[in-house]
Amino acid sequence: MSSPIIHRLLAKTQRTDLPKFGPGDTVKVHVRIKEGEKERIQIFEGLVISMSQGLQSSFVVRKMSFGTGVERIFPFASKAIDKVEKVRSFQIRRAKLYYLRGLRGKAARLKEVDTRIKAKAKA
Repeated sequence: MSSPIIHRLLAKTQRTDLPKFGPGDTVKVHVRIKEGEKERIQIFEGLVISMSQGLQSSFVVRKMSFGTGVERIFPFASKAIDKVEKVRSFQIRRAKLYYLRGLRGKAARLKEVDTRIKAKAKA
């Protein structure tokens, strides 16, 4: 059991500037990289395969780099994350997409959700 003081401190560190996204979304994560005295921003673009909830929530982004799968875990409260851009959404039926790790090529495709149709329906 966590104390209420810890909950209040962690609530202050929660990010409110990040967009709503979830598993099955392709995102661009702008990460601050510090090399010596210089700092630059590197973009990590990939599919969100899982999200963890709770006090120290995080999300896992997977991308293919030269035929090799690369996964990176980003804590929501991290100061290294400059911003997150949602690129596209895919239709999914599971909260964790770990099964994509074992799939290659066309088998690893997901069905894209067209967000423009939803926006027109709301208008």
